[in-house]
Amino acid sequence: MPHYDKLIRDRIPEIMDRAGVPYVIDTMDDDDFRAALRAKLVEEAQEAAEAESDAELIKELGDVLEVVAALTAAAGLDAEEIESVRARRREERGGFERRIRLVRTDP
Repeated sequence: MPHYDKLIRDRIPEIMDRAGVPYVIDTMDDDDFRAALRAKLVEEAQEAAEAESDAELIKELGDVLEVVAALTAAAGLDAEEIESVRARRREERGGFERRIRLVRTDP
């Protein structure tokens, strides 16, 4: 049996049961769960970066947002506060609409 040791969505065991796939799962404590969510965020962001179609990008960005929501809740953070910080940083530093690339800085 392959070894994964990674966070999965809540309904995956149910899906594996229906498919007749044997598995072993356990439940993480709070610290392990938050660490696993951070690892999952990197995994999902990498998958979004590598998406080869709009449909795949949409799916992967949805996964990224799901992990962000779960990590926000698990860390006891306020989603409205996160949005406020995002908006403030956008106001102070701008967004990405102008597509600016920094090529170099000169001494």
